[in-house]
Amino acid sequence: MAPPTKPNKTPKKDDKKANGVAAAPSAAPTGISREQELQNLEADKFNAEQDLARLTRLLAAMEKGEMTEELLEACPNLQEVHQKNAKLKYRKAILERSVAAQEAENAKNGIKSAAAAGPSKGAPEAKKAKEAPKGGEQKGGEKKGDKKDNKGGEKKESKGGDKKDAKGVDKKENKTPSAPPRAKKHNYVVVKDFAGSIMGRLADVFKKAIKEAFPSISVPLVLTEASNAKFGDYQCNSAMGISAALKAQGTAKRPAEVAAEIVAKLPACPLISKTEIPPAGFINVYLNEEFIAKQCGEISRHGVKLPTIESRRVIVDFSSPNIAKEMHVGHLRSTIIGDAISRLFEAVGFDVLRLNHIGDWGTQFGMLIAHLFDRFPNFQKETPAIGDLQSFYKESKKRFDEDADFKKRAYECVVKLQNFEPEFIKAWTDICNVSRTSNNEVYDKLDIVLNERGESYYQTRMGAIVEELTTRSFLREEEGRHLMFPTGCDIPLTVVKSDGGFTYDTSDLAALKNRLFEENADWLIYVVDAGQSLHFDTIFAAGRDLGWYDETQKRVEHVGFGLVLGEDKKKFKTRSGETVRLKDLLDEGVRRSEEKLKEKNRDKEMTPEELVAARDAVAYGGIKYADLSHTRTQDYIFSYDRMLDDKGNTAVYLLYAYARIRSIVRQSGVSESDMTAFATNNEHLPLSHPKELKLAKQVLKFSDVILQLVDTLMLHTLCDYLYTLSSTFTEFYSECYVVEKSKEGTTTVNMNRLVLCDVTANTMEKALRVLGIRPVPKM
Repeated sequence: MAPPTKPNKTPKKDDKKANGVAAAPSAAPTGISREQELQNLEADKFNAEQDLARLTRLLAAMEKGEMTEELLEACPNLQEVHQKNAKLKYRKAILERSVAAQEAENAKNGIKSAAAAGPSKGAPEAKKAKEAPKGGEQKGGEKKGDKKDNKGGEKKESKGGDKKDAKGVDKKENKTPSAPPRAKKHNYVVVKDFAGSIMGRLADVFKKAIKEAFPSISVPLVLTEASNAKFGDYQCNSAMGISAALKAQGTAKRPAEVAAEIVAKLPACPLISKTEIPPAGFINVYLNEEFIAKQCGEISRHGVKLPTIESRRVIVDFSSPNIAKEMHVGHLRSTIIGDAISRLFEAVGFDVLRLNHIGDWGTQFGMLIAHLFDRFPNFQKETPAIGDLQSFYKESKKRFDEDADFKKRAYECVVKLQNFEPEFIKAWTDICNVSRTSNNEVYDKLDIVLNERGESYYQTRMGAIVEELTTRSFLREEEGRHLMFPTGCDIPLTVVKSDGGFTYDTSDLAALKNRLFEENADWLIYVVDAGQSLHFDTIFAAGRDLGWYDETQKRVEHVGFGLVLGEDKKKFKTRSGETVRLKDLLDEGVRRSEEKLKEKNRDKEMTPEELVAARDAVAYGGIKYADLSHTRTQDYIFSYDRMLDDKGNTAVYLLYAYARIRSIVRQSGVSESDMTAFATNNEHLPLSHPKELKLAKQVLKFSDVILQLVDTLMLHTLCDYLYTLSSTFTEFYSECYVVEKSKEGTTTVNMNRLVLCDVTANTMEKALRVLGIRPVPKM
């Protein structure tokens, strides 16, 4: 066993740490035994050896250009730099071959190259470098007339006489690599019933009015909530854009006049009480309070109803850990965001397939299987007690990096695994099962359900992909590799490596086709970090080139997200610099959550079962909400203190607010049957106080938020809605008595307000469950 580590001493002035040289071990403190001093020195030696081995591996990986996980952990920005470098190297190779081919052709025709002819007697080199390129080239460096072939993705020879090199590669001037064009976003959300939606209904009637009033004008509808109550509840601000469009057509019409014509064409709408048009041309919309009361009455009788949307078959690809490596903080965002998106689609009635595209195939399994044979030679008869899978992986990786014989055996194991030899399939299955059990512990804690479908699932399908691309002339051979060049992409997809093996590009193409054709999906969502956007844009461009999907009919998109940062605004790690294991992060959240509840003496007010339910709801809900409440495309700082704060826009605040409302209803003494009877006898929920009306309007906005979410998949908007709803309820409750007690001791329950409390709590519960957060009635 390795000797125990000791805390680092303060470095001396001559410490070479700044130059990457470890400081010498500090002198032993006075008053310790020789044995303790020796143990400390052994610890220093062990740590230094570990650091040296790690730095040696990192240096070797950098020299070989291998993007190992260990290297990316140490240098998180290296991946982006590596990708840019790969683009430049690839384009450089194309240019070099083009130059060589042109020089060979020039020599054949008796034309001397610039290098052979020596420096020109004309303008100086500096001036020559500034001369504009000849040959009718555009500023972008590509010749006029360049076209893409819809089938092969290769450029056809243009009228301008484009030339190709000896391998058929088009000549291009060097330019900054750009991302492939993304698919145009089309409207996939077809609403059949707006339910309680306000914005959706208003948008529908205003679009119809504008189309009828100005059929030749096409401008986007501008509809917003009013910033000030004196200007109504909502504003339609499209008149200004229409006025400008009319002016461009030669018709002068002031915005106020345009607004008047729009209002004149508004179809009958029970939601609108009145409209006003100020001189600037805004259309102020005032909502019909009777309609609001009726919608709240509907919710009190039938529960929270979401908009009815035309059903879609959706596949959400998320979480995606690697086998034999424990889930860490890097898997947190994909898992949480992917689950919330799946819950959202399930809530509106979509047919959702949740896929866990795990890394369960590849070279690393040769390493793991070889180590399994050595550590557990009897594994064929007894299930191996691998225990700590992370340690098992590190042991095998260390041997792979340092032992040439072991490395050779590992590669031999890969070949046997890929040939499906039973003994090696058994070893692979055992390793996968151990890893699966570990992952399921995390998923169970977070209430997450997934269908596992790893890379191994697509192995037999990848050969068919290569055959299709070859038959349809989409592949180009280059230095032994078979490449596909999707339209608009600077970097090709490597479909077959020079050694005949497949790549992530191949498996992702196979997965894309499987999901479109075998699973018949209408909507594919890949919840993967934002750093993979270029890869997915290229894969999707390939799918469109191949004619696998029509973007006007099917939606295929990458839902990217930023990093989880520590409070030092760096990549979230443990104090020792290790990646945080997800199980440890969750367990720490549970521990802190329980401490918080006990500080507030909640353990004295709840049963042990209720305390556990509240503790887990706060811990896991807090972790989820800390992620989902931030714009997903940005990095966010993980803080337990902020996560467990009961003030502000946090899960704890919302869970307390929800439990408080449930407590108000519970302590009123009114039975559920009495509330149901009141709701049944009142088609319109009575709303007389301004704060009652404000809360009711906020409740009805839930449907609008859901419609927005389905289209944008930006989940923080639902978090913002929940926080605003809770704050609005606090305003209502501070001014509107639900239960009143007189001086004489009599109690009066205002039933309309009690029902409004219940409607608010039901709405909050529905929203929290979409986010994957467990609401509890007692906190």
